[in-house]
Amino acid sequence: MLTGEHVVLRPLEPGDADTFHRWHNDRDVVRWLAFDYDESLAQIRARFAERQVNTYSKVVLGVETRVTRQLIGAATLRDATPETARAEVDFYLGEKDQWGRGYGTDAMRTLCRYGFDAMRLHSIALWVVADNDAAVRVYEKVGFRHDGRHRDAFRGQGRWHDMILMSLLEGELR
Repeated sequence: MLTGEHVVLRPLEPGDADTFHRWHNDRDVVRWLAFDYDESLAQIRARFAERQVNTYSKVVLGVETRVTRQLIGAATLRDATPETARAEVDFYLGEKDQWGRGYGTDAMRTLCRYGFDAMRLHSIALWVVADNDAAVRVYEKVGFRHDGRHRDAFRGQGRWHDMILMSLLEGELR
């Protein structure tokens, strides 16, 4: 488990499947997430039961509040390679009543600290929908900088949106 100021990051458990199913069926939660197809509860439970172990190349963690230990989100460091010392982040909070309380910032900071300190990464990157102002603010608070823009790269709410590439280098974490 990785402990931040307000959150704990821990490996996902099979029992987390029902929570993920609820989140993935909430249009507000998945608004800015790329999903191919909806999954039934049985499909999500099967996927969680067969979950691969975390490795250097892919670490998937649940985000819990430190005090109540409520599961509120998920964070992934993926495509990590020791040769490039680089990884990409996927992140979201699924519990809407916890949005705007600093948990996202603390979870990203904790995840990036783990990437730099334990995994010896030099660079962590992510893609975010340009119109997702709340997420962009979180990433900027942690120290991520804008690297580029991919025009009309995400389809959501019946229209195309630009995606922003952001990155954080070792030593830039705030």
